[in-house]
Order: sequence, then C-alpha cells, then structure tokens
Amino acid sequence: QVQLVESGGGLVQAGGSLRLSCSASGRTFSSVAMGWFRQAPGKEREFVAAISPSGVSARYADSVKGRFTISRDNAKNTVYLQMTSLKPEDTAVYYCAAAPTITFLYALSQRIEYWGQGTQVTVSS
Repeated sequence: QVQLVESGGGLVQAGGSLRLSCSASGRTFSSVAMGWFRQAPGKEREFVAAISPSGVSARYADSVKGRFTISRDNAKNTVYLQMTSLKPEDTAVYYCAAAPTITFLYALSQRIEYWGQGTQVTVSS
C-alpha cells in the first residue's frame, strides 16, 4: 500500500512561480517512476511531467516544457514540480502519481493505482 500527499499549491499572479511537493510512503520509492497530472474544471485529466526512478530521465507535456521542472529526492521520498512563468491556463488541481515506469505514466495513466489527493493551483491574470 502506497500513500501520496501533495502540498504547495496556492494562488499566484500570472508570471509567478510555485513549487509543489509530493511525499510518498513505502519502502521502494527509489524503484518507481513518479509523475504529475492536472485537471481543470470541465476538462479531462492531463499528463504534466514524469521522472524515472533514479531521476536521470524526465518527460514533459508540450504545454509546460521550458516552464516546469520535475525533480526527486529519494532520500526524502519526495518528488517536486517547480513551476515558473505561470499562466491562467495552468489553473487546475494538480495530482502526483506513482507507477513502474515513465511510459506507464504518460501512456497508461488509466491503469495507475497510486494517486495523491491533489492540491489546487490558481493563477490570476
């Protein structure tokens, strides 16, 4: 059983920055890929970013590439999403997830078992 808890969301003006954190329980954190998703009101959930177990590889949605950075600290069982140059269209509930591989996260998200509760990010114009 794995539990994921997000934090760091809030209200920010367009052009600002936020850093989200996701803390994980479990003894095998360093063996799983981690990812971030978001869901805006009336929209489908969309993939944002993912990182490999070691942190060597990462993948981003085109909409956030160059603005967001995913990282992880395996010693702290935590994954981060650093968001810069935020836009109103980034407003959404952000969720973290755990899966065997990066490919599992961006291509097979409907089969992911472990999700956090979400944290709200609101970007004002």
